[in-house]
Amino acid sequence: MMPLPLVRGGERLRILCLGAHADDIEIGAGGTILALIAAGHRIDVHWCVLSGNAERARESLKSAEAFLDGAASRTVELGNFDDSYFPNQSREIKDWLKNIQTRVEPDVIFTHSRHDAHQDHREVNRITSNIFRNHLILEYEIPKWDGDISERNTYIQLNTEILEKKIALLNKYFATQRSKDWFDSEVFRGLARLRGMECRSPSNFAEAFTIRKLTIG
Repeated sequence: MMPLPLVRGGERLRILCLGAHADDIEIGAGGTILALIAAGHRIDVHWCVLSGNAERARESLKSAEAFLDGAASRTVELGNFDDSYFPNQSREIKDWLKNIQTRVEPDVIFTHSRHDAHQDHREVNRITSNIFRNHLILEYEIPKWDGDISERNTYIQLNTEILEKKIALLNKYFATQRSKDWFDSEVFRGLARLRGMECRSPSNFAEAFTIRKLTIG
């Protein structure tokens, strides 16, 4: 299979990351971000987390700082929407994201998946797809007890060092989540191993995404 590079050497890549909750971006696309930086690519990242109380906001800021260490530039924005009630706040969330759209022109967007079992995740995906109609959107996955892991069509291979760094940073910065049964190093490692097998990653590990629409030129 011929790999299509997300960014070529010497080019600059503008990335918009959207997460409904603190830790979503890190779980779904954190390894990809770390890998791009480690490879020496110049990336400009706009990192947006839409909900979280004061404690979770602090976790978000510290984690984003760690994951984006080495990026060419970074901007972190935190929303204050009510966790678990995103569909009821759809208009306000759309206005918030439309404001971001006026200030950011990304080459690629990382956001939630269309068929995610969490209602907040689905709503972010729906609004992202509605607002950013001319952009490359990669939908990431979040393991959870709902059992909604599904077929993917896009993979970004991760070496072992990057994967272990991702897991270490998750455990370091999200103390509020450590008691959750799905927030587990072996879950994160196991999912990456499964996706690595599917794309025949030389390192055995990968993050997986869904792209709904892609133009090859």
